[in-house]
Amino acid sequence: MNAPLTFPWETPPPPGEAIELAENLLWLRIPMPFRLDHVNSYALWDNDGWTIVDTGIDSEDTRALWRDLMRGPLGGKPVARLIVTHPHPDHIGLAGWFQTEFGVELITTQTAWLYARMLQLDRQLKPVDETLAYWRAGGMDPELYEKRRTERPFNFADLVADLPLGYRRVKEGSTLRFGGRTWDVHIGNGHAPEHATFWSRDDELVIGGDQLLATISPNLGVHATEPDADPVGDWLESCEYLSQFADDHQLVLPGHKLCFMGLPTRMRQLIDNHHFALDRLMEFLDQPRTAAECFKPLFKRKIGEGEYSLALNEAIGHLNHLYRTGKITRRRRASDDAWLWQRKG
Repeated sequence: MNAPLTFPWETPPPPGEAIELAENLLWLRIPMPFRLDHVNSYALWDNDGWTIVDTGIDSEDTRALWRDLMRGPLGGKPVARLIVTHPHPDHIGLAGWFQTEFGVELITTQTAWLYARMLQLDRQLKPVDETLAYWRAGGMDPELYEKRRTERPFNFADLVADLPLGYRRVKEGSTLRFGGRTWDVHIGNGHAPEHATFWSRDDELVIGGDQLLATISPNLGVHATEPDADPVGDWLESCEYLSQFADDHQLVLPGHKLCFMGLPTRMRQLIDNHHFALDRLMEFLDQPRTAAECFKPLFKRKIGEGEYSLALNEAIGHLNHLYRTGKITRRRRASDDAWLWQRKG
């Protein structure tokens, strides 16, 4: 029987302040103007300067907050390097700013760096044909489709500073030395391609990013760039793999929410939660359904317009997994090209 989840610090640090979690290790919280209203960042001290893990989005407010943090909790000492766990805007948003403004070294996975560089070049004034086709295939609500068809979409570059050339690559099996500790790198997938996690050899610390969250599950979404992807399968495989490194005594430093202990229990929950969602979806697919019609069994709550795209992406991710594993069929609906999904038999 594994230990239950516990939260040694029940209150996160206020913006501009820090909590010392261990020797040479500070927990910082960076606000964001979204429903998930923050991202966690960590600062680890070495003789040559601070190592920062993840940054928040690129905005004037976030840049100003980091300047305050560097003058305040970081004691005016230099930032030597920046580690990015994965290439989502709330984690990599200010990486380029840190590089150009302070000359820091960027450390991340090759896929994360290439993905971010590619997305910065993909700037759109309106949705491209492939995106529109993806939305139709998902059965997007017709009124919302018509509204978004002519709107300027979110562009990665809206929230991510330009990334200059140059970074240091980490991959599965890499080791790094920072914060007075040696860290093993283990890679997860599903939420983001080649998501890096860091496991200390010297004490019971794990930097988990969004791969290891305590009370929420990260989005496992499919996008128009790869509409037949199976992020749910990648996620389940990664969780099983990372579980072998987990023990009850590790303090996990996640990308969002509170730091926690009880990682083996949480790994099992992360796996089981998606199996339960897949089971609910299978039961619902006794009749042909579009992805957009699958929100209720998957999320068990009403989905608003602000989170509609993420929900659609995740619904398609779960349907793709069931299709890949041979449990459901799909066919095009003649009226609008939406995929209709139905369980076999």
